[in-house]
Amino acid sequence: MSINTTSLKNFLTIALQYVYPHHLVCRLLSFLAHLENEAWKDYMVKRFGKRYKVNTKEAISRNLKRYPSFNSFFTRELKPGARPITELECGVASPADGTVSQAGKISDGELIQAKGKNYTVAALLGGEEQRTDNFKEGMFTTIYLSPRDYHRIHMPFNGVLQETVHIPGRLFSFDQATVNAMPNLYAKNERVVSFFDTEAGPMALVMVGSIFSSSIETVWDGIVTPPSYSEIRRWNYPYNPPSAKKGEEIGRFNRGSTVILLFAKGAVEWESTMISGNAVKMGALIGKVIS
Repeated sequence: MSINTTSLKNFLTIALQYVYPHHLVCRLLSFLAHLENEAWKDYMVKRFGKRYKVNTKEAISRNLKRYPSFNSFFTRELKPGARPITELECGVASPADGTVSQAGKISDGELIQAKGKNYTVAALLGGEEQRTDNFKEGMFTTIYLSPRDYHRIHMPFNGVLQETVHIPGRLFSFDQATVNAMPNLYAKNERVVSFFDTEAGPMALVMVGSIFSSSIETVWDGIVTPPSYSEIRRWNYPYNPPSAKKGEEIGRFNRGSTVILLFAKGAVEWESTMISGNAVKMGALIGKVIS
C-alpha cells in the first residue's frame, strides 16, 4: 500500500469516527448486553465465543445457563488460580489480560501513543497540576484488552486509594489504524483515573473507554459511567480510604478497552518482556519496584 493510500485510509478512519454517535450506540449496546432474555443471551454468547475463540475453561462457571445476560458472561469471574499473582514482594503485577501497546519512560511529561504520536500526562489525568507533577518523568505502560480477554481489572501493587476522577470524552476505537493516526487518542476518550499511594510512591491507573465500551465500573464506587457527563467529576476519600492488595479486583470494563498504568520517577523498572505487541496475563510480573 502506498504512502498516499495509507494516509487516505487513516484520514477516512478518523473522519468517520468523528461523526459516529458513540454514546448513543453504547447505550444501545448496553441495553442489549444487559438484556436478560435466555434465547438472546445464548445466541450472543455462542456467536461471540466462536468469533473470538474465548477460553471458557478458565471461567468459574462454564454453564451458560448460569449467566443471566451477555454482560455477565463478558465480565465472567475466573477459577481460583487461573491467574497466579506474582509472589515477588517488589513485583508489579499486570492489572489486566491484554497486549502491551507501549511501555517506557515518561519524558518531559509526555507518553508514547504510537510511533511519532505522543500525548501529555496532564491531558490524560485531567489537568490537575499536583497529580500530574508526580508522573512527569515517571514510567508508564499501556495495555489493550481485546474482546476475548478477561475484562476485570486488578491491583498492580499494594496501595491506598486517594482519589477517583471521571473524565468525559469520546469513545474512539483502539484499532491499530486509529492508535497510529489519531492525535491524543487516550486523552480524548472517556476514562476513569484512580490515584493511589503505594510503598513505591504515587501510582495512577487509568481505565479508558472505547467505541464499544458501554461502562466502566470500580469496586469502591460501582458503575461510574454511564451516564456520561459534560464535566470532570472527582471523588476523594479523606476518611477510611479504600485499600487493595496486589491482585485484588478493583474494577471492570463492561466491554472495552485499555488500561494505562503510571508510576513516579525512579519508582519501578519494567520487565524486558514489556514490549509492544507482547501478550500479558493479569497477575503476571511486569515490573519491579526499585528499592
